[in-house]
Amino acid sequence: MEIMENKLHIYNTLSRKKELFVPIHTPNVGMYVCGPTVYGDAHLGHARPAITFDILFRYLLHLGYKVRYVRNITDVGHLENDADSGEDKIAKKARLDELEPMEVVQYYTNRYHKAMEALNVLPPSIEPHASGHIMEQIDFVQKILDAGFAYESEGSVYFDVEKYNKKYNYGKLSGRNIEDMLESTRELDGQSEKRRSVDFALWKKASPEHIMRWKAPWSVGFPGWHMECSAMGTKYLGEQFDIHGGGMDLMFPHHECEIAQSTAALGKETVKYWMHNNMITINGQKMGKSLGNFINLEEFFTGSHALLTQAFSPMTVRFFILQAHYRSTVDFSSEALQASEKGLSRLMEGYARLQKLSASATSSVEIAGLRTKCEDAMLDDLNTPIVISHLFDALKAINLVHDGKETLTESDIAELKEVFALFVEDILGLVSEDEASTGNEAYKKAIDLLLNMRLDAKKNKDWATSDKIRNELTALGFEIKDTKDGFEWKI
Repeated sequence: MEIMENKLHIYNTLSRKKELFVPIHTPNVGMYVCGPTVYGDAHLGHARPAITFDILFRYLLHLGYKVRYVRNITDVGHLENDADSGEDKIAKKARLDELEPMEVVQYYTNRYHKAMEALNVLPPSIEPHASGHIMEQIDFVQKILDAGFAYESEGSVYFDVEKYNKKYNYGKLSGRNIEDMLESTRELDGQSEKRRSVDFALWKKASPEHIMRWKAPWSVGFPGWHMECSAMGTKYLGEQFDIHGGGMDLMFPHHECEIAQSTAALGKETVKYWMHNNMITINGQKMGKSLGNFINLEEFFTGSHALLTQAFSPMTVRFFILQAHYRSTVDFSSEALQASEKGLSRLMEGYARLQKLSASATSSVEIAGLRTKCEDAMLDDLNTPIVISHLFDALKAINLVHDGKETLTESDIAELKEVFALFVEDILGLVSEDEASTGNEAYKKAIDLLLNMRLDAKKNKDWATSDKIRNELTALGFEIKDTKDGFEWKI
């Protein structure tokens, strides 16, 4: 596949503007996205970056690029309070549940994969685990020490932010004023093993009770949280790669520290484009366990949370997220998800009707330009809500033709089918709720068989059989609509 005309613009968080996307090594694209820390079930906050960068992955493939998509699993080094202190989250979960840490990791990784599959998120090209790349992280720490931007203290190794900032610019991604931060921390000198509180851990000496530990030149310990992404990103994508993504909450300290680490070790910046999706809030508040508004994806799918009025399917959750631009805040409420459920139903019903349209000799409605409008929206920093609005505009024509009020030629219908298949399925990643919930073609054929038997009964004026089939299917939760060409149904 040839590369389509290069017009894709993406917002680079580092430059704070939209930039034309030009890969370092066309047609190859290297993309690294921060994945989950696997000590609990995936929640709505995990779903948004997964879906955001799934859209980018799908669209880059559509444009003709060969993409190596790396999404990591954090299974060591992510401490409770910040990058330097507190208990490792996975080790704590293992201790409380009397499990091996890797039992916790495997259990929640499996559940994460199951949730991503339900959301129709494509798997990455490579999914490295932090615990499987300890040697690479040790080597990376040594490079930073050799370059003079880190120091050893009581068996731990810390990054020297003040020294780094004299040569480079610490704070360039998040916009933090590092001079103010350094000035406010000078009084802390001598109060801890760090020279400045703004310094961050590259390697931590393990306390006696710490479960996850490895042997390194400085101590038996474990890598700091930020180190894994620098080590694994450059291992699989090279010393310079195209895109690094994640949630906006990772800009500081995680991604800021990652830029500093990689620049210190390699003498150059690693990432060309930084991309961040915005947060999901619940009734205007940031989602969090301490606020009692934390909802995991399983609870969405089953409706088993007090803040939910019903269960919402994975496709409804995906559509809800895609209705907002990835850089805008999304505020969750049951009412908003119910509106998304209705909108998705309308879109997929129209898509199903499109497959059954009968062609005419002429077209009485204008559908030209739909493909270009949708492409232009995607090229403008992945503007999925505009794509969705264009598809809904096209639904008006589809429904009018379906109802016999307008006409379309065979070629126009074929074009609509291609555009809808491309943008609804291939790029937006939406599938029919019936397919998602049943996953069984035989099931759909069985319903069609019953409804065709009902049609035969009606033709034979066997109203008792006709009514029985309709009434019993309706009682089971099916919605049946008679049309001029036969019938339509949905759950």
